[in-house]
Parts: sequence; C-alpha cells; structure tokens
Amino acid sequence: MSKISPLAYIHPEAVIGENCEIGPFCYIDKGVVIGNDNTLMNSVTVLYGSRIGSGNVFFPGAVIGAVPQDLKFRGEDTTAEIGDNNKIRENVTINRGTAAKNRTVVGSNNLLMEGVHVAHDAIVGNGCILGNSTKLAGEIIIDDNAILSAGVLMHQFCRVGSYTMIGGGTRFSQNVLPFSLVAREPAAFCGLNTVGLRRRGFDRDLINNIHMAYQIILQGTGKLNDLLARVEQEIPMSPEIQYILDFIRSSDRGFIR
Repeated sequence: MSKISPLAYIHPEAVIGENCEIGPFCYIDKGVVIGNDNTLMNSVTVLYGSRIGSGNVFFPGAVIGAVPQDLKFRGEDTTAEIGDNNKIRENVTINRGTAAKNRTVVGSNNLLMEGVHVAHDAIVGNGCILGNSTKLAGEIIIDDNAILSAGVLMHQFCRVGSYTMIGGGTRFSQNVLPFSLVAREPAAFCGLNTVGLRRRGFDRDLINNIHMAYQIILQGTGKLNDLLARVEQEIPMSPEIQYILDFIRSSDRGFIR
C-alpha cells in the first residue's frame, strides 16, 4: 500500500502504483501515471502527461511534465516519460514534448542534480549524471553513461555520446564525441575520458584502439569520409569503433574538435 500525506493533492484520474510515498504539498495532476516504489518528497509537482516508472526518488521542488517553454507549442497531447531508479534532486524541471517528437524521455538509473532543466523533446539515456544547474535545450540527445558537470549549457538539437565527461561551465552547440573529455571556452576536445572508461571496465587494448581512431579522425589530413574509411581499414573493428563511425556520419551539426 502507498503512503500518501493528507496534505498532498492527487487528481482522481491519476494512477499511482504500489508502495509509493507521497509527501505533503505534492501536486499530482490528472492523466499522470506513476509506477511502483516511487518516493516523492514534499512539494513535488507532477503534471498532465507525466509517465513515471518504478523506484524513482523525487526531491523537494521538482516539477515534472510542465508544458514546453516553446512558443510553437499549441497544447498538443504529449508526454514526459521517466524510467526506473532515477534520483531527481531539488528543483529539477522536466518539460513534456511538443509536436516535434511528442515526448521528452529520461531513461533509467540517472542522477539529475539540483536545478537541472530538461527541455521539450529531449532524450536522456541510462546511467547519466547531470550536474547542478545544467540546462538541456529542446530536442537534444544524451547517450548512455554520459556525465555533464555543473553549469553545462547544451544547445538545441545537439547530441552527446556515451561515456563522455563534459567539464563544469562548458557551453556547446555541436555534438560531443563518444568516450571523450570536453571542456574549455570555446568548448574543445581534450582527449579520451580514460579514467571513466577504465572504471567502466574498458580494457587497455580497446582504449588504445579508440585513441588511435581519434588520432586519425582529428589529426589526419584529408576529407572526413576518407579519414573514417582509414579507421575502418586500420583499426580493429568493435562495437565501440563502429559506434564512433556511425555517430560522426550522422552528426549533421558537426562535432567538437
């Protein structure tokens, strides 16, 4: 049975799972679906269109499913979808989608620290850490296991690759390559996220292959397509190398060098 404070408001049309804790002054709107084993501390607001999985913890002041801060929004029936086992800290805001993609998605096992903003139609993968006051613009993509430090500003339509580390205060408007470190002003590629890769179990040979691939791509001469072809010819293929190649080939905005 769920434990719900008498000082919380829950719309009769909201669906609440088993073993949830909902603290005082929470507001849960109509049409909201919340799974099992969630904890909503005091003063959490969950608005129409929110779809929440299981095992999440929401800290005071979080606002989930507010309408997009997009002048093109015309009241479309869209969603904000959150997976399982996330920690959503104080004053985090996650807006629902627009007609562009119809939904905003935050996956599972993420940590969104205080003051993070996730704008309309954003897609955040699994196992990510978003630092205090980091702001994600609309229609961005963050792949799994990325870390964005505090105060990062991510421009709309950008993509961040898996296992990246982005330094505090960085602002960027191009894609961030997988497995990389990005920092400075203007934002620059600062090498591989070697410590992070080792912690995640990447072996030395794989890290070396990723390093050599980026040496060819970022330091080689000639057209980018020719450099990518060199990687295919000279570096042992693996899912990680293929991911880098596919990521770059689909990077319409270009990528940070």
